[in-house]
Amino acid sequence: MSIVAGRGDTDPLLGGASRARGPEKKQGYDGFTAYPAVSKTPVATSVPYKRNEWTANIDGPIVAALTLLCAFTRLYQIGKRATVTWDESHFGKFGAYYINRTFYHDVHPPLAKMLIGLSEYLAGHNGTFTFKGQYPPYVNYTFMRCFTAMFGIGLVPLAYLTCLQLNMQRMVCVLAALFVVFDNGLCVMSRFVLLDEPLLLFTAASLCSIAGFQNIRHRAFSCAWWRWLLLTGSSLGLVSSSKWVGFLAVALVGLYTIEELFNMYVDFMPQRIAARHFAARALALIVVPLVIYMTCFKIHFIILNRSGPGDATMPPMFQARLKGSALSRQPFAVAYGSQLTLRSMYPGSGLLHSHAHMYPDGSQQQQITCYNHKDSNNDWVIVKPATQASNYTSEPVQTVRDGDVVSLIHKGTERMLHSHRAHTAPITTADYETTGYGKPEWKDKNNNWRIEIESETSTTTTGELHTITTAFRLRHAGTGCLLSAAAVKLPSWGFRQTEVTCSRTNKPASSASLWVVEKHTNARIPAMDLRPLVKGSFVADFLRLNMEMARSNNALVPDRDKHNHLESSPWSWPFLVYPMRMLGSWKKGDIKYYEVGNPLLWWVSALACVLFPVQLAYYYVRKQRRVSNDWAPGEELHFWNGAKLLWGGWAFHYFPFFLMGRVTYIHHYLPALYFALLFLAFEIDHACRRLLSANMQRVVVLAWAVAAVAVFCWFAPLTFGYVDDIKTLKHRQWLPTWNVYQDKYVI
Repeated sequence: MSIVAGRGDTDPLLGGASRARGPEKKQGYDGFTAYPAVSKTPVATSVPYKRNEWTANIDGPIVAALTLLCAFTRLYQIGKRATVTWDESHFGKFGAYYINRTFYHDVHPPLAKMLIGLSEYLAGHNGTFTFKGQYPPYVNYTFMRCFTAMFGIGLVPLAYLTCLQLNMQRMVCVLAALFVVFDNGLCVMSRFVLLDEPLLLFTAASLCSIAGFQNIRHRAFSCAWWRWLLLTGSSLGLVSSSKWVGFLAVALVGLYTIEELFNMYVDFMPQRIAARHFAARALALIVVPLVIYMTCFKIHFIILNRSGPGDATMPPMFQARLKGSALSRQPFAVAYGSQLTLRSMYPGSGLLHSHAHMYPDGSQQQQITCYNHKDSNNDWVIVKPATQASNYTSEPVQTVRDGDVVSLIHKGTERMLHSHRAHTAPITTADYETTGYGKPEWKDKNNNWRIEIESETSTTTTGELHTITTAFRLRHAGTGCLLSAAAVKLPSWGFRQTEVTCSRTNKPASSASLWVVEKHTNARIPAMDLRPLVKGSFVADFLRLNMEMARSNNALVPDRDKHNHLESSPWSWPFLVYPMRMLGSWKKGDIKYYEVGNPLLWWVSALACVLFPVQLAYYYVRKQRRVSNDWAPGEELHFWNGAKLLWGGWAFHYFPFFLMGRVTYIHHYLPALYFALLFLAFEIDHACRRLLSANMQRVVVLAWAVAAVAVFCWFAPLTFGYVDDIKTLKHRQWLPTWNVYQDKYVI
């Protein structure tokens, strides 16, 4: 099967139809890509640039041998440490939630975690192990690690095929695959139950697919063209469903596609054909990934149908539909004297909360906040104003209705929900301060709030305030402001909880001032099954969960006042300034793993990536000055085709981390490293073709392979797990910042 077809005289975008040749047609025109035009200056050689083809009897055995070699490095002694290691404590626990079908919350999309759950199910785990300490006999952790390692093994055939697609020499394709095999960082991360290997595999699949599509672009709308395009879209859907960092691969392919479409425009392609190209890419690269992404969440919701530790991040209507949820059976109509918990409908705000701590400034009265976790300090009692004293145990039950003026008593401290004009809110100074102040018997109008029902999702429309199904506002009777929570966090004196204010802007469309009764207790009103009354919407749940994931991800900020030996800054990654110990204990007898890459490959690949803009500028200047052209026919085009994908992939997967406020670790560099390793092989291939004879090329490639293997073996004890005293491993600390032997921050 031909991976890349040759160039012909027909227009690649018109499905093979002939194209009129105008006087301005560029030599070497190859369709729609904005690649450097092939120079018209006579070239140094008349040998045309050859394109690769897949040859089963050659490439098949090569791929098989490379895959087996990679399998050995990934699986060798993989079960050596029978203790939960590093982030296995998180992701193994998440996998167990799928076995137990209990709902949980995490910052990552569900696909990779569902795969971990599948590995636990196949390993016979019953879901009872909490992934702390030693693995029990009934958890086949070796199988689980092997399952995850398969994703790491799959990187190697994809690396080889990608380089073949990018028309590197076969021996360089083998070299690129060996770089992946013999990188210690990629190897050690594939030996544990983590999300990184599925992410890397799907990232590699995205690169391989877009490279394959690039090679088949001249056969527009053919079966092979559609196959590569749909494979690209599917890979993007899988990678973005594993971790949000996968959207960086989406950005890479998106920019590539924009370049394609732009060149179609400047080439004056007929509008009908251009529209077909646009529609095909929209279908394959937008619709298909989105469908895959949403399908993963749909499966996630279907499996996790029981109440669990992640309930509080979702709206009450979602929680009430979960099996075993305390919200699914409770009184429906809210009455005076009922105990309530109120949830803000603004995503990320939480439950109305108070505690016996005062504001440091302003009125210095009791703090009113919103808190995201279920707590007894979230409990309030709804009563009539003090001027309408009632006995809520002997008098007939009276429901709360739209327009009623009520007061709310904080059950834990017996303070009233209060606001006033005297002081502004501590953070949102345009709003009034909301406090806990006064006693139930005090006839203070600043303790009174009017119920304004906004919407009712159940079929019962009697004007009553209902549990879960009624969205309402609390308008302050004295000032007319609205009780609001807009997910603004208080400083440390407010325990980083959400600020609650009384908003003077009175924006009816804002969800910050909308509330819903989440939990309702009243001994005089019988509880009922609320599930038939609670409507579900997958799209609404999908959007809400993604918003909560984003908020949780943004909350993962580093503590600049404390040193964490696991964390590292993006500037340090390419040059391995701060490798990482993968476990806390580093004593003799402990099986020690060190997240250090192959220094030779990391340093040289980083240097190649950093210097590439200089290289590109050099070629551009030479061309502008009309220096004698020494490019072989098609070589310049090939160079740009490969470089823009590989260097662009490295840049897209590396530089965005400088913009992220969340904590970062060295393993975040691994997707960028994959691109960097292939780019290093690409540059070696490029230099060899231009500068060396065939025999010298083989010598150089062999030397690189031997050097990579030698350095890998030198650090292999820290990759496969070292038991003895670490000081017996001599000369493993190549930089003074490494903590192989001693961590200066550990006392």
